[in-house]
Amino acid sequence: MSFKPTTVADLGHFSELIDARSPSEYAADHVPGAINCPVLDDDERRIVGTTYVQVSAFEARKIGGAMVARNIASHLDTLFRDKPRDWRPLVYCWRGGLRSGSFVTWLRMVGWDAQQLHGGYKSWRAHVIALIAERAPRLQVRLLCGPTGSAKTSVLHALGRLGEQVLDLEDLAAHRGSVLGEIPGRAQPTQKGFETLLAQRLAGFDLSRTVWLEAESRRIGRLTVPDPLLLRMRASPVVEIQASHEARLAYLLEEYAWLGDDRARLAERLGSLRDVLAKDLLAQWQAWALEGQLPPLFSDLMAMHYDPLYRRSQARDLRALPDATVVSADSLAPAGVAALARQILDAVR
Repeated sequence: MSFKPTTVADLGHFSELIDARSPSEYAADHVPGAINCPVLDDDERRIVGTTYVQVSAFEARKIGGAMVARNIASHLDTLFRDKPRDWRPLVYCWRGGLRSGSFVTWLRMVGWDAQQLHGGYKSWRAHVIALIAERAPRLQVRLLCGPTGSAKTSVLHALGRLGEQVLDLEDLAAHRGSVLGEIPGRAQPTQKGFETLLAQRLAGFDLSRTVWLEAESRRIGRLTVPDPLLLRMRASPVVEIQASHEARLAYLLEEYAWLGDDRARLAERLGSLRDVLAKDLLAQWQAWALEGQLPPLFSDLMAMHYDPLYRRSQARDLRALPDATVVSADSLAPAGVAALARQILDAVR
């Protein structure tokens, strides 16, 4: 049995990763693949913390110790009852302190070679930040840009099917980056969770090959693209998709048809534009939303909101835009998107 400090570099050497923090801490972010076995749940953690502040550290430890013992016993009696003698778990908490230490003590008493992650979740978090800072500037990025409705996400996926490396930030962020960008059934991760997902993707890329991304603003919904990646994107070569207003409108009506299922919610989302639109125009758009009139609504949104916003943001943020490789599309239906992906690869080779 080993007792040497275990670091993030050793994660792959263990049978199981155990996150001993509370469920809310785990939900906010965790080491990929870890299971949550809290030694204190959220209510218990609150009780112990309040006792520590209002009574004493001794009373807090006495109360918390009993809770921890009961919870570890429960995990041993359920989740780990059938684990073999050679099962080797790695346990972590917030800083590699009492919570994971207590868990490891009990697991070792059983006879398993349990280890504690040195520095806990904070060491994992430092690893994520360092990985993004180290790898993002080295990516061979090529950006897809084009006004809203240009099928950039679909083209990105088509490039992936052709064997290209792609990084879909909107998928990682669970948001399409606009006022109507919420993805049905998917809540956005926390900022830390988003960065963990991003670090995982960056770690898997071949840095000698191109990585395709959509041109994104700094914010995707309520999340922020980390500076090392954002700066790399803004300095990268650009492929601009040009498609007719009609083709873009047809694409949007297909991709966002679900918005017509909750008309009140759609009208409410449009209300976030009240500071940038004339009152009568916003009233008209919200009326169309409540009536389910998506074609005139989306047509106006493109012409009067998204397109001007696109022109301003891309001119400001993309240094290589004046030298962009321009590709045109007559159709953004699935067959047209597949042909567009092939056209893009031909144009840049």
